[in-house]
Amino acid sequence: MKTLLINAHPDFRNAAHYSIQLAQDFLAQFRATFPDETVDVLNLYDTEIPQATTEELLGIWEKQRTHVSLNVAEQHVYEVNQQLLAQFKTHHRIVIATPLHNFNVTSKLKDYLDNILVARETFRYTEAGSVGLMTDNYKVMMLQASGSVYTRNDRYTSMEFSRMYLEKMFTEIMGFDDFYVVRVQGTQTHGVDVSQAVREGHAELTTAFAKFY
Repeated sequence: MKTLLINAHPDFRNAAHYSIQLAQDFLAQFRATFPDETVDVLNLYDTEIPQATTEELLGIWEKQRTHVSLNVAEQHVYEVNQQLLAQFKTHHRIVIATPLHNFNVTSKLKDYLDNILVARETFRYTEAGSVGLMTDNYKVMMLQASGSVYTRNDRYTSMEFSRMYLEKMFTEIMGFDDFYVVRVQGTQTHGVDVSQAVREGHAELTTAFAKFY
């Protein structure tokens, strides 16, 4: 049961960020629970992630579709894409640590999703619509920090596009069995006790961790 921790924070070396703290807490709980196993860590902002542009992924896929040979640079991009895809598929537990940026995922995380949301690899098309291929006991956990609160059933709740996007891509498109979200939220919201919000987030993580494995 291999685990991949995807760190999607641009400032991923800064332990002061709350999503980084959640990731460190996850790693501590993992080591305590599985002392003989390790977690593979992918820092997106320290990794080459191909983009869905005509110069990179879109252009490469079009050339492959029309049986046109790739040049040296394109072949390199394709190999990076295949490595990311293979790594993703061999890990049955995916953990994503991310801040909420303008109500959505970070740009590098979107680029990463473009590399793994690949037809005939993680999902397939049918006459009835797309069907997920990641159905063999795959689970994902999202560790998110945000300045606002998104669980009060107010105007912000429907604007948490990060959670909605990731949950739908993983469960509805790729067929993951479960999606868990752990939040440290309200860190920049008037009236929120940040220390309490942090404690509640780490308590949520402990609860989710027990269900994750």
